Amino acid sequence: MANNLSSEKKTQIVALLCEGNSLRATARLADCSFNTVLKFVPLLGKVCMKFHNENVVNVKSKRIQCDEIWSFVYS
Repeated sequence: MANNLSSEKKTQIVALLCEGNSLRATARLADCSFNTVLKFVPLLGKVCMKFHNENVVNVKSKRIQCDEIWSFVYS
C-alpha cells in the first residue's frame, strides 16, 4: 500500500512518473507492485492540487494556448 512506502520510494515513483514512464514501467523500475503505484497516484494528485491551490495565486494571463485540448473533449 502507498502509506507503507518509504519517502525514498515515493520520491522515486514520482520522478519516474514525471519522466513519462507508464504505471507498469514505474512499478517495474521502482521494484514495487503495479497496484501500489496505482493507489499512490490519487494521493499524489491530492498533494499536487493542495500545493497548486496554495502557491499559484494572482496569476494574470493575456493569452492561453490550448492546442492539446481536443484530447480532453474527445474531438
